[in-house]
Amino acid sequence: MRNHTTDMTEGNSVRHILIFALPALIGNIFQQVYNLADSMIVGRFVGSDALAAVGATSSITFLFFALCNGIGSGGGIIVSQYYGAHDDDNVRKGIVNTGIIMLIVPAIIGAIGFISARGILNILSTPEEIIADAASYIRYMCVGIIFVSLYNYITAMLRALGDSRSPLYFLILSTVINVFLDILLVYRFGMGIRGAAIATIISQFIAAASCGVYAYCVNPYFKLKREDIVFVPELAAKVIRLGVPMSLQFGLIAISAMAVQRIVNNYGTTVVAAFTATNRIEQLIHQPYATLSASLATFCGQNYGARRLDRVNEGYRNGLFIMVCITILMVITMQFFGGAITSLFVSDPEIISLGATGLKITSIFYLALGMIYVVRGVLTGTGDAFFALFNGVVEVIGRFTIPILITQYMGMGARGIWLASGIVWVLSGSTAWLRLKNRSSQILAR
Repeated sequence: MRNHTTDMTEGNSVRHILIFALPALIGNIFQQVYNLADSMIVGRFVGSDALAAVGATSSITFLFFALCNGIGSGGGIIVSQYYGAHDDDNVRKGIVNTGIIMLIVPAIIGAIGFISARGILNILSTPEEIIADAASYIRYMCVGIIFVSLYNYITAMLRALGDSRSPLYFLILSTVINVFLDILLVYRFGMGIRGAAIATIISQFIAAASCGVYAYCVNPYFKLKREDIVFVPELAAKVIRLGVPMSLQFGLIAISAMAVQRIVNNYGTTVVAAFTATNRIEQLIHQPYATLSASLATFCGQNYGARRLDRVNEGYRNGLFIMVCITILMVITMQFFGGAITSLFVSDPEIISLGATGLKITSIFYLALGMIYVVRGVLTGTGDAFFALFNGVVEVIGRFTIPILITQYMGMGARGIWLASGIVWVLSGSTAWLRLKNRSSQILAR
């Protein structure tokens, strides 16, 4: 029954964390290629205004996706705890009930986003010359949100069972298709932003469909019979109870990103394009931390379910060490090669220079960023729903106040936007560490 899964309650903890994280890292990087392909191809073949239009939508689409994916992540933690406790019946029930919720939520959010796209862009003071393209891009993403959500749901379930490799194979395939379609639709057929959006939707559909079929054929927990497909109100409530705070956390972070985007928009299309380029780059920077966090969440979730609290503590210590090693490499890369990386997106020297400066500023704060992810993984794995919401509130407060303070009242101008991001990471990372310390007597062995 436990073939094609990994039991992390026994064996070397570092080995489990790294072996789980590596395929997840590769998968996350390939997933970011969706965004990178859109930005690079649109920026190079359509123009900087088109790149700015895509960038102006990133925080909005992240909000819609985050509200959906938080539920899937919450369900994944519950499934990992049942798996660690060897409760196979509830593992199946957790998969089914999370899936039911994940069909309903994206449909509602997608409809709301489609209708309100232009209104949200107006609220964010999006430059008039890019607002039509940006609204069109958002609406296409809202149509495809169901595919993004289903893929992330299946991935969350497989990862909860210790399988981070299977989703990777199909994600690589869909990424290659996405890049091919981007070039075909944007460059060859001249469809602009609309072509980039359609390419992403088709690619995400392929990822969701192929991963779902594979999971059903290979993983025994997905071989559901008719009697398994039952809505269990108590279990669904448990998924919602853990998933909603995570959705709200992601949603609050997205709203705070929208607040920052509003400030960026006020500086014009050059700054918007530079901020878009650095945002895309930093989405890649986040991936090693995010996969480490996901690995820790599964490791700690299984061991918490098995009541192996000594291994939860061991996972936290090893996660910190791995995070520090990642951070050193990332800082060196951004300090010395930030300009060259930014030039992959645009050819305008002014935009490249501003983007390189921004990356040098934010890279100084990567250690705080890594701390956020390590603590988030440990606390999420142990079912700390409050932390997710609390951490989101802290980030919202920081992103609503610090960028304004630095860019306007301290007179740093556009460059202060990147400094503000780093300071928010320090604030959020510090509060995350304090939360873990306060909870340590309850969830961690000493």
